[in-house]
Amino acid sequence: MNWNKVEGSWEQFKGKVQEEWGRLTGDDLDVIKGDRKQLAGKIQERYGRTEETVEREIDDWLTRH
Repeated sequence: MNWNKVEGSWEQFKGKVQEEWGRLTGDDLDVIKGDRKQLAGKIQERYGRTEETVEREIDDWLTRH
């Protein structure tokens, strides 16, 4: 799947994103609104991971959904 589909159906994907990255709050997801860069930034902030690691995690998540 590509990110455009996630972005266009963000309300439907929010639950799946929160299942994967449980430290993200509902408020975080409302602010992110499907923006991949914002999602990556929040994951980095909440989990203390590098940008490269987070991008890889998001890519892996996309291939599973």
